[in-house]
Amino acid sequence: MFDHSGAIRPVGLGEQGLYHEGTRHLSRFELVVQNRRLQPLRSTVRSDHVLVVDLANPDYLELLEPVSRAQVHVQVTSFLHDGAWHARIALHSYAMRPLELDVGIRYGADFVDLFELRGMKRERRGRLLDPIAEPGGVALGYEGLDGVTRLTRLAFAPAPSALTSALASFAVRLAPESVEAIDVCATFELSGRRTVVAGGFAEAMRHHEELETRLARTAKIELDNHRVYDWVDRAACDVRMMITETPHGPYPYAGVPWFSTVFGRDGLITAAQLLWIDPSLARGVLAHLAALQADALDDARDAEPGKIIHETRLGEMAALGEVPFAAYYGSIDATPLFVALAGGYWRRTADLAFIEALWPNIERALAWIDHWGDRDGDGFVEYARRSPKGLVVQGWKDSADSVFHADGALAEGPVTLCEVQAYVYAARRGAAAMARALGRDERARDLEQQADALAERFDAAFWSEELGTYYLALDGDKRPCAVRTSNAGHCLFGGIAKPQRAGRVVEALLAPSTFTGWGIRTVDAREVRYNPMSYHNGSIWPHDNAMAAIGMARYGYKREAVSVLLAMYRAGVYFDLQRMPELFCGFPRLEHDGPVPYPVACSPQAWASGAVFMLLQACLGIDVDATQRRIRFVLPALPDNVSHLAIRDLRVLDASLDLVVARHAGHVGVQVERCDGNIEVSAVKR
Repeated sequence: MFDHSGAIRPVGLGEQGLYHEGTRHLSRFELVVQNRRLQPLRSTVRSDHVLVVDLANPDYLELLEPVSRAQVHVQVTSFLHDGAWHARIALHSYAMRPLELDVGIRYGADFVDLFELRGMKRERRGRLLDPIAEPGGVALGYEGLDGVTRLTRLAFAPAPSALTSALASFAVRLAPESVEAIDVCATFELSGRRTVVAGGFAEAMRHHEELETRLARTAKIELDNHRVYDWVDRAACDVRMMITETPHGPYPYAGVPWFSTVFGRDGLITAAQLLWIDPSLARGVLAHLAALQADALDDARDAEPGKIIHETRLGEMAALGEVPFAAYYGSIDATPLFVALAGGYWRRTADLAFIEALWPNIERALAWIDHWGDRDGDGFVEYARRSPKGLVVQGWKDSADSVFHADGALAEGPVTLCEVQAYVYAARRGAAAMARALGRDERARDLEQQADALAERFDAAFWSEELGTYYLALDGDKRPCAVRTSNAGHCLFGGIAKPQRAGRVVEALLAPSTFTGWGIRTVDAREVRYNPMSYHNGSIWPHDNAMAAIGMARYGYKREAVSVLLAMYRAGVYFDLQRMPELFCGFPRLEHDGPVPYPVACSPQAWASGAVFMLLQACLGIDVDATQRRIRFVLPALPDNVSHLAIRDLRVLDASLDLVVARHAGHVGVQVERCDGNIEVSAVKR
């Protein structure tokens, strides 16, 4: 996390830094020339995830031979690769005479745990070690209470002319029109486990570029509106930035800076958002979460047999148990979402061998739903934490005040959330399809009957004629939380809503008190706990909007789905780099004014970036069914600012396609430009 000048400084919320395994390993990095900061010109994160910062010198009038401003252009290029940070500082002189400048790099490492940065207080910490000078660099260290010694090694090329505990100095001579470079590499060591870097900046850049090419798995989206294209392209780049290769395949870490780790719910939803263009991500997510599936009861971690993990954390506080999140299972929805994604992956890929290998994990997850998830045997899945350190609320809106009654009173548990029942419904439907493909017909019939019965119970318990939408939740006494929230949109997403209810739900989601013009609020403005600046009680979340939009499209409300996409786009272009943040404030859209940022939102956030592709899917109505070798576009639609959208290199089974969706004389049609392989493509207009 750098500022716009490419520096790490203790300013603002104090979150800037270079992080490794849950700990800040570099808390200061600042370039100075003649002991003064440079003037920022521009900074951007390129599509290959390289940060490029352009700077210029201020006036150096105190020198014997004064140098006026903007005589030296400084470009700092940096990137992360293979567990190390690489930077090149290139100084280009436009002066008409030789310059001799003192270039300095200020550095420091506080080794603060990420949870400390988020505001948790610690009674004591480990001890910082004295910096150690090394050939061409310095080692900064910390001995933690967990017995782990953490080191940050900074290597410079060329070697500094002088080195102290906090400053590397370089005497740089610049001839007219010449360029001189200083390379920096930061590597990390934890109790002897060290990042090893071979070669210098140029070789690391070459390997980084090769890796970026290999990671570009998704089909390519082209649009005739370059601003919309830039928004979509940034989302694709940000999702790719968040993907980490695990021993089981690719996994999207949740968000920077607070959630740069495995989150079950976030990974599953991000994979679902990308499923139509990149099913390999879903396979990696499913395989990794299957490997982490709980196999025993552990109250301290809110773990139960068959449950899918909520989050994993590295770092000193997690290792010491000061936070319970080293391997924490306190989410009520990750387990049904795991089964639902497996069903979606099967339909998208027809990869029966993988599903067969995963089937024991799927059955264990279904058993958790039936037994541990349904705490009171009423046929619904509800949550209540086992660990006193665990999350009080265990749905996706996990703020302690996010589940409440109409009078504002917080719901006492166990709590039954409406959207969780929708995920369970989708899980059973998907599991039935997989069971049938595996020849388990009786199991498939049982799962279908369970899904049908759940839908009937759900409608009876959760539909509110007065609200015109679904209750947010039922409390421990089965009293409904009669408030209007965006959670109802997830009921459309999961398919549990009866068709005759869908129109009312869509109407409630797009009412002026909920739909701001920038998106759908988490909580309707008429509710007592509504606060547009809150985390979950009135803010706007892109992934939440995307799931509502795909639900609207599922029930035939395409115009409404398009309106949600347009709202998200209009908000997105206001944010830095056109990057969709985790969330933003839920104030109404006003003319000549942009959306209000949420101050500590993660950006990038995987499921916020992935939301762009689920929104496109909702509008296009694209349905890829590899089990039938078929692609359908159901009621395809385009926003008003796009007339032509191309999908390049969409891969289904052994086929590759180029498809074009375009507006012609008032209607939207689909054309197959290229099809290498045997896949049926059709457009359905009902």
